[in-house]
Amino acid sequence: MSDDIKHECGIAVVRLKKPLAYYQDKYGSALWGFHKLFLLMEKQHNRGQDGVGIGCAKIGMPPGQPYIFRRRDTKKDALSKLFRSELKSLAKAHRKQMVDQNDPEDLRRKFDFAGDVYMGHLRYGTSGHFDTGSCHPYLRRSNWPTRTLMVMGNFNMTNTNSLNQRMMDRGQHPVFGTDTQTVLEEIGFHLDEAHTDIYHGLRDEGIDGDKTAELISDRLDLVEVVEESARGWDGGYCISGVVGNGDLFVMRDPHGIRPCFFYETDEVIAFASERVPLMTVFEAEQEEVSELPPGMVMTIKNKGEKRCERFSPEVESRPCSFERIYFSRGNDPEIYQERKAMGAALVEQVVDSIGDEFQNAVFSFIPNTAEVAYYGLMEGLRLYRRKQVRDELLESLQQGTLDSEKLDEMVMRNWPIGEKLAHKDIKLRTFISQESGRNQLVSHVYDITYGIVPEGGCLVALDDSIVRGTTLKQSILKILARTKPGKIVICSTAPQIRYPDCYGIDMSEMGKFIAFQATVNLLNQNGDGGLIEEVYQDCVEEMKKPREERRNAVKRLYSSFTDEEISREIARIVYPEDIDWHGEVEVVYLSVENLHRSIGAKNPGDWYFTGDYPTVGGYSVVNRAFMHWREGKSGRSYDLAL
Repeated sequence: MSDDIKHECGIAVVRLKKPLAYYQDKYGSALWGFHKLFLLMEKQHNRGQDGVGIGCAKIGMPPGQPYIFRRRDTKKDALSKLFRSELKSLAKAHRKQMVDQNDPEDLRRKFDFAGDVYMGHLRYGTSGHFDTGSCHPYLRRSNWPTRTLMVMGNFNMTNTNSLNQRMMDRGQHPVFGTDTQTVLEEIGFHLDEAHTDIYHGLRDEGIDGDKTAELISDRLDLVEVVEESARGWDGGYCISGVVGNGDLFVMRDPHGIRPCFFYETDEVIAFASERVPLMTVFEAEQEEVSELPPGMVMTIKNKGEKRCERFSPEVESRPCSFERIYFSRGNDPEIYQERKAMGAALVEQVVDSIGDEFQNAVFSFIPNTAEVAYYGLMEGLRLYRRKQVRDELLESLQQGTLDSEKLDEMVMRNWPIGEKLAHKDIKLRTFISQESGRNQLVSHVYDITYGIVPEGGCLVALDDSIVRGTTLKQSILKILARTKPGKIVICSTAPQIRYPDCYGIDMSEMGKFIAFQATVNLLNQNGDGGLIEEVYQDCVEEMKKPREERRNAVKRLYSSFTDEEISREIARIVYPEDIDWHGEVEVVYLSVENLHRSIGAKNPGDWYFTGDYPTVGGYSVVNRAFMHWREGKSGRSYDLAL
């Protein structure tokens, strides 16, 4: 993605099934689980680089001994530094004979991260003030282990204000800030309620106090706690939590918007936001890694009992399609093939754009995340050209006009040419804070290969998505124009992004979308600017309705224009006018229909393209986002109306 859009988060959970001595004997380290947590996080580092956090719970620690631990950091290279710091501290303590790191029991007592349940989180901040205190996991302490709770997740709630209001209606005093705090306190409230009910029941039964803690732990039902907590949640989420007694849960939203996978053997059960990290870290086959079904919660009791049950009624699955387009790493076998299919689906539009003149065109990609789709585009173009040659050969054979010279001309000329055009300078950092200085520096983040584009020819560059168009205008097109082509065609494997996201991706301000800007321009150019005010009033009326009855009033804006008309206006907007180049720019987007065909029968979530949201909160956000734009307000629109 050439635009700087922050997105998603990554989670990693490792729950050991054996005593630490088992891993010491078999793998040579009682910290086998801790090492696996680091690897799972490292393999998902693409998902979050604003901050990291890790947690550990120890099962069965005697009273008076600590049992739950957490570390968080937002510094540069925080992931590796955090783990390295813990292991260096351990090595130092070992040298001073304060702990024997070869003795699993001594290690368990004295090293914070020698435990049974490990949790790790990679964060991209999408709401609220961001600092170390905003990093997951969040921790809610109590002197009862069964009321202590540590929570983390990859999620965004659209109705945080409503959830906070629900707590205030109970008499609680929530501290406003992030939806993470809201989720923690909601789960914590129902955990407290369950704990209290069990405690009172045991007291009424006359159970001795020294047996109370263990019996509460045995009877605590996290499925019920989760089910009660999630009532009224509106958003996309994958949330994991561990109670102080070692009970673990992992849950996924009813529509499956946010991803979650797990791997299980007799030694371990592990969860991650992507499939491939589990395959790589545990050397597992694809079929050994399962997807946690939407609307389900998996719980593992401290004594090992596992349950996977539905906490929410079954609804239509709508997994985020941006996972397939961009977010998840491309080495997942399914995602790799789907991205290739997205590139191939652009062939017809690309051929129309260059007029079948392959010999005068060069095909490339920018940025590197578009590389897999580029392979699909090139494969599709070559198949297209191969069919042309076949048809020409058959025609010549039928006419008896085929000779060696004509055969050479057919077979050798006009084949699609792919080149490595753009090279990202990973050492270059955009540290200048002033906008003008940053723009100058950004224009040099990529370097190019000179001399590979035919003079006056066509340069086709594949991108995985075009959101704001800012980087395209200020940087990429200027870089590509240095090759002096007659035409630049920018192809996006994502359709036009027209509506805000509210489930985890930082795309909530309507006015920043290049497709929206182009549509507004077209309305004004056609003398239809009055429609903007009409849509604004429609949004106002929608927001007066109960949440469940609201619909997307913004769709009406786009109904007057075809995708091609909007794409032409986008090309005009992003044209780099302040350089010595006068070629043509065309922008081509994958259609929503072709996106669906490329991904297959997974019913992908496409609300940012179509405006069809999976939850009622999405319609509140889109209407509010348009109202904010019309009123000249900036900022996110997550549940500003209850």
